[in-house]
Amino acid sequence: MRLLRKLGLAAVACLLGANVAAADTTVKWLHIEANPAQVKIWEEVARAYEASHPGVKVDMQFLENEAYKAKLPTILQSKDRPNIIYSWAGGVLKTQIEAGVLDDITDQVKGYSDSLTPAALAAFTSNGRVYGLPTALSQVGFLCNKELMAKAKVDPAGIKTWDDLLAAVKTLKAAGVTPIVVGGADKWPLHFYWTHLAVRIGGKAAFDAALRGDNGGFAGETFQKSGELFKQLVDLQPFQNGFLGFKNPQAVGYFGDGKAAMTLAISTVYHLQRALAADKVGLSEDKICWFDFPVAAGGKGAPTDTLGGITGWLITKGSPKEAVDFLKYFVSRDVQTRLAAGNFIIPVVQGADAGLNNSFMKLIAANLVKSNYHQNFYDQSLGPSVGRVVNDVTAEIAGGSMSPQDAAKAIEAAWKQGN
Repeated sequence: MRLLRKLGLAAVACLLGANVAAADTTVKWLHIEANPAQVKIWEEVARAYEASHPGVKVDMQFLENEAYKAKLPTILQSKDRPNIIYSWAGGVLKTQIEAGVLDDITDQVKGYSDSLTPAALAAFTSNGRVYGLPTALSQVGFLCNKELMAKAKVDPAGIKTWDDLLAAVKTLKAAGVTPIVVGGADKWPLHFYWTHLAVRIGGKAAFDAALRGDNGGFAGETFQKSGELFKQLVDLQPFQNGFLGFKNPQAVGYFGDGKAAMTLAISTVYHLQRALAADKVGLSEDKICWFDFPVAAGGKGAPTDTLGGITGWLITKGSPKEAVDFLKYFVSRDVQTRLAAGNFIIPVVQGADAGLNNSFMKLIAANLVKSNYHQNFYDQSLGPSVGRVVNDVTAEIAGGSMSPQDAAKAIEAAWKQGN
């Protein structure tokens, strides 16, 4: 009897142990961040969350940017898919919602979401339902190397118009300086030129009209003109040798190594160039300058209009409730203030911008506050299939194998086909 009692107690203990094990939850978090300094903070935040939530493990997983884009559709169909995934919002998010691979987290973030910048939260909202949380804003503009600009006697503060930029490129080349570095193999860094020119030439009205199919849609005058001005730059051969073979991380490292005067990039590259430079030091603050994308003659866009990203995180279908709980913890004022203080992000949580202590980051934050029209990247905003065409044709213009007119027509055809 004693033996049976002991066996019975052992069985109960075993079952309790099984229940404890079953209660343990792993939150799988897939990210694309290549800057180890920022990832270190993320890891510390994840460990702190685990410490205050016994039984929950946050498993951080990394994929390189291009591999992430290519593999994500397949990953999302897997039974073992991650719970939290990176997002640029826009049309890609819309496609994921329609595919039914995301969780609606509206009810779980009620109240909490009031702390977020409304425009940033709106990017992760569809038909009044919330599918993710924003984490950062960014602006596209020209980062420049003060020493190389000075060597060619080019004043970056004087580059206000498209013609000013073309003149600067000619002067830099004449001085033996590579004017611009770009990761042409990834294509999307080249689409910044065509897209930002469209923002400057036509403003928000032209983009909205193209979405409706008015004025020739994306084959209309604004978008053909964007390609023509981009070709003016391309014809000057402003990029490093072999630019179509450079991946973006390689190009960012090239800039960090001090080998080119400028790069048209997302503001986060200010920090990333250090991590990707050969010496892991890169260009120091006193050697970097910035100027906004120049205006186009006769353009209808305001000089304060910005191109950039609203990035954040989505919760995949069937994820445990702890995934949303951790995400709220991660996109909190304390964590956002800490990341802002490290100059990693322009925060989206109200009040976290108090952490910004760097003149460059404050400048970008001020630009975004002044912007009445912040255009999300076209390759994200227009959805994956049309975005792919945008990137392809801008790379074709850069490589000289497609005319600006044919490029605009190809984008319009892709938009019509998908809508």
